[in-house]
Amino acid sequence: MVKRQAQHIQVDLQRQQLRLLSGDACIASYAISSARNGAGESRGSECTPRGLHSIRLKIGDGLPENSVFIGRRPTGEIYTPALAAADPGRDWILTRILWLSGLEPGRNRGGSVDSLRRFIYIHGTPDSEPMGQAASHGCIRMRNRELIELFERVRVGTVVEIRERC
Repeated sequence: MVKRQAQHIQVDLQRQQLRLLSGDACIASYAISSARNGAGESRGSECTPRGLHSIRLKIGDGLPENSVFIGRRPTGEIYTPALAAADPGRDWILTRILWLSGLEPGRNRGGSVDSLRRFIYIHGTPDSEPMGQAASHGCIRMRNRELIELFERVRVGTVVEIRERC
């Protein structure tokens, strides 16, 4: 059993909402977009994994808003509608990445259900993408400015609980 820190994150997949909590008090709330395929843990499912996770790595500190990432590395590009037009249908990873690691062996850690090896992140997305509805390929998308705010408030090791309904 993992003891939650005073500060932790709850993700409610039904409400498409992420809340930053300090103890039981909500200190920030954000609309998100999780997987269009729903909740699930299996590799290749393009589902958002449930259960307890922690932030394994924070990537992108100090980069400009709308910085483009490929393979968790900044490309040096800044997202624009013209860039998007050149690569339609791409699931853009922008601004910051909070890379999640599962904390529950057999559920979201290890084998074919390992969230870290599935590259499950909380990441930025273009402002044109809808929030409040499931549309991602498995990750949790956020508005770039809101992600920067969250990124600055959390640390590596912060517990993230992903539930179908909180």
